Amino acid sequence: MTRRILVPVDGSTKAKRALEFAIDEFPNAEITALHVVDPVEAIYGAEYVSESVLEAQAERAEQLLEEMAELATTHDAEIETELRNGNPSREIIAAAEEDEYDQIIVGSHGRTGLSRIVLGSVAENIVRRAPVPVTVVR
Repeated sequence: MTRRILVPVDGSTKAKRALEFAIDEFPNAEITALHVVDPVEAIYGAEYVSESVLEAQAERAEQLLEEMAELATTHDAEIETELRNGNPSREIIAAAEEDEYDQIIVGSHGRTGLSRIVLGSVAENIVRRAPVPVTVVR
């Protein structure tokens, strides 16, 4: 039975390290890089968000997932990618449950400064609520 690993990615160096760790440590696993577009971030501080802002956010997310797939090829690996919309912690936990992953490998933190304080730590929420083992990569 092939091990299934979920790696949340947000464009940070820590998330990139988490993906590289998953590829290097589990070369025979099915690895999925998951990015969650958080609509709340798009509207934080704005009176309204136009459709073009949300489209730009989705385009950046698709580009990030393409970069993660290219990163995998530099390690002679192939990965799946998935894009979801919603609260990052909740969507990552839901993906782990719904798609029956065996493990989550996450970067220790992606956000910095005010955003991290206001929104909390996604990695911490995953560790506390995940239905499967979690490896945190620093």
